[in-house]
Amino acid sequence: MLLAIDVGNTNVTIGVYDGDRLAHSWRLAALRERTADELGIFLVRLFEQANVPIASVDGIAIASVVPPLTRPMEEMCERYFHHTALVVDASNAGIPIRYTPATDVGADRLVDAVAAWEKFGRPKGVPLIVVDFGTATTFNAISSKGEYLGGVICPGINISAEALFQRAARLPRVDVRKPPTVIGENTVGAMQSGLYFGYVEMVDGLVRRLRTELAGGEKAVVIATGGLADVLSGESSAIQHVDSNLTLDGLRLIWERHKH
Repeated sequence: MLLAIDVGNTNVTIGVYDGDRLAHSWRLAALRERTADELGIFLVRLFEQANVPIASVDGIAIASVVPPLTRPMEEMCERYFHHTALVVDASNAGIPIRYTPATDVGADRLVDAVAAWEKFGRPKGVPLIVVDFGTATTFNAISSKGEYLGGVICPGINISAEALFQRAARLPRVDVRKPPTVIGENTVGAMQSGLYFGYVEMVDGLVRRLRTELAGGEKAVVIATGGLADVLSGESSAIQHVDSNLTLDGLRLIWERHKH
């Protein structure tokens, strides 16, 4: 069994794999003040509730974009699971990187690229565009040879919603959801329209531009992942697949390569 941990800026996503099957998954708030013991208590309790013996874990893989949480996670793995975690970065992700410098690429972007290439790229030998709707919305380009080329980083939709609330005195905090019409008939509706349809058009427009610069871009497969992928993908004309477990699957693939 593998314990896969994706440490993001907003959430920590945890998955337990039984072979190649995702048996259990949980999501915790990514509080940077958490200690190794706090994290350990949370995970031990989750394992108990799922009736999964801690001793059944054979290995641990971590992708982290939050340095203050990386070391506590490693300590937690050693103290509570008695394993040294594989912390994924540019040196061990197992994908050719054309980004400069390679060390600047977030682990989550590399892990997404590895999983997307194995699932959607390698079987057909086509380039890929991976859109990750996380704290930031990232677009990642993978060549038809499986190389990580680079991409685009935009403010996440929730960051934009919060910025409107914080910086405009008369605008309320709103949930991100699809409104019934583009023309908002009240302030909340107008804000939801701008956020939802604005991001859909941003996604479609950036994917169109990425295709023009990506070799074989007209054949590129577009995959969406992240917390809001399901919410936005239905309206997007560019997104072809939604894979909510892409990052966890990438961690599993990288760990299996290192294991063998």
